Amino acid sequence: MQDITAGKFYNPTKGKIEFGEVIKEIFSYIEECPKYNYEIVVGCDSSSGQEPFFPIAIVILRKGAGGRFFLKRIRYRDRKFYNLHQRILEEVLLSCKLALVLRDRIEGEALKLPQSLAYDFRYIHADVGANGATKDMIKEVVGLIRGNGFEAKIKPESFAASVIADRFS
Repeated sequence: MQDITAGKFYNPTKGKIEFGEVIKEIFSYIEECPKYNYEIVVGCDSSSGQEPFFPIAIVILRKGAGGRFFLKRIRYRDRKFYNLHQRILEEVLLSCKLALVLRDRIEGEALKLPQSLAYDFRYIHADVGANGATKDMIKEVVGLIRGNGFEAKIKPESFAASVIADRFS
């Protein structure tokens, strides 16, 4: 499987940037207004069809005052997804994989920063909800996310997956 951090991430302000720059931008955004609390989340969506692409988003929220996002599209050339269940599980697996790498990098960088900078990174947003075709997958998806050390947010609270990533699918 490919390196989830390889290649470019897209940000509406910065354009296409490498993963290392995403980390720098996250901390730059926090340092800009340190009086706020911040939340970092990851979420993924997918386009429909047997050969979908998966837009995956990293979001840094400045609680009560906006936020920024970084997006990357992942496409498999040698793999098909024949049903919604397969696509949703791939979305969650990609989110978990990116979140684990991101958490390691952020924790390493955070050691260099003042203790007063506050951020919370515990949620992965999944594009499943109690209404619709994915309602039977909620326990499976939440369990997968918890098994990777994060807490799950589902629709309607999963904006990183169901709004930001969805907009680019």
